[in-house]
Amino acid sequence: MTGFGRSTLELPAKSITVEVKSLNSKQFDANLRLPPLYREKEGELRLLLNSELERGKVELNINIDRNGESGSYQFNRALAKQYFTEMKLLAEELGQDLTSEVIYTLARMPDVLKAEQEALSVEEWKTVRQAVVDAIRGLNDFRRKEGAALEKDLLERTILIEKLLEDVQPLEGKRIEILRERLKKQLDESAAKGSVDMNRFEQEIVYYIEKFDITEEKVRLKKHCQYFAEILAEQGSNGKKLGFISQEMGREINTLGSKANDADIQKIVVLMKDELEKIKEQLFNIL
Repeated sequence: MTGFGRSTLELPAKSITVEVKSLNSKQFDANLRLPPLYREKEGELRLLLNSELERGKVELNINIDRNGESGSYQFNRALAKQYFTEMKLLAEELGQDLTSEVIYTLARMPDVLKAEQEALSVEEWKTVRQAVVDAIRGLNDFRRKEGAALEKDLLERTILIEKLLEDVQPLEGKRIEILRERLKKQLDESAAKGSVDMNRFEQEIVYYIEKFDITEEKVRLKKHCQYFAEILAEQGSNGKKLGFISQEMGREINTLGSKANDADIQKIVVLMKDELEKIKEQLFNIL
């Protein structure tokens, strides 16, 4: 499920912003963008994200904005002198004079001016970790709001499939009556020719009854719809279970369509399939 959470933290020398984003994904996949100071805690943050968010393509960003002093630096004088000596010798060989700008050039040479490594204190990490937890909570609140809307939509579509199933009942009786008339006509025509095989006729009757009977499919589909609604109302991560139930619903609808042998029932089956496909699309957004 998609979501976004954000938290900010003010420390004496810096401001920290934590953002957590998630997109739909069947698996858990985390991408962390951390300042060098917090990279040693990447493993701990991944475990935290996995335990709290369970699934999704997750992105965690931690940004530091320093207030006032930007930190301390170390100037390597000995290395700078070595660079200067080499530059002076090269200038003499080329017949050139060194200008005052050489000092600025030396400061940009590798390893001449280096920022001192800042140590991460236990107190700061506790504070930053709590900010990450707060951002995750914000993301989960976002998910819950989206989940409530999805639950309402899925339940309405499931109820609609059940109502469409009820519309099959009167059409089923009409279909059987048409079949009876067709068989009676064939029987009358065969009797007029004096070629009625009663054993064969009984076999045909049994065949048509078995082929066209959709009682079991209707019962199973109704139970699947009810079970889907029950699981939807449960707490916890039920996305995969709902996916399995929707597959069973699809099997019963397909069998219902193949055995219908009636244009009006086929139209209802098409409407059921349309609602079921919308349900399956929404299930990709559920944990």
